[in-house]
Amino acid sequence: MTELAAAVADLTDKTLLLLDDDAPLRTRLGRALEGRGFQVTLAGSLHEAMAAVRAGAPAFAVVDMRLEDGNGLAVVEAIHAARPDARVIMLTGYGNIASAVAAVKAGAVNYLPKPADADDVVRALLARGDDIPAPPENPMSADRVRWEHIQRVYELCGHNVSETARRLNMHRRTLQRILAKRAPK
Repeated sequence: MTELAAAVADLTDKTLLLLDDDAPLRTRLGRALEGRGFQVTLAGSLHEAMAAVRAGAPAFAVVDMRLEDGNGLAVVEAIHAARPDARVIMLTGYGNIASAVAAVKAGAVNYLPKPADADDVVRALLARGDDIPAPPENPMSADRVRWEHIQRVYELCGHNVSETARRLNMHRRTLQRILAKRAPK
């Protein structure tokens, strides 16, 4: 048993709500957290998450910031209204200082960029007081972060290359070359 799994095994309440509108990420991270000992409830939308919180506020939560039907901050606030001792982590593909501050003000204990490793999520959930979780073992490279950002903007623009290039302030052909390549490690 790993150190993290042992720490989770010592918890009295292992309930965890995982909210993310990205189904593959939600499923993969949910399985990984279950494998580490949490009792995971999956939600793919703001509506599903709010219903899960009303049914019983979890001790832990991992919440995506931007959802198709709203903002994950509403779920953080609902969890803390129902259960002030809950530990909530915000995940987002849009890492910026303003959204990190908003997440912490809403009651999140930490803020992690996507894609987050399950061990990093567990470390952040279990960190107490002034404990700062250790930096990730395998952080994303700068090239990978750039590629993820371009892919997200491309997706938000409905896979329209011209609109994506305009929003990213780059030449259309440059963007096409980037999109044709595989994701960097």
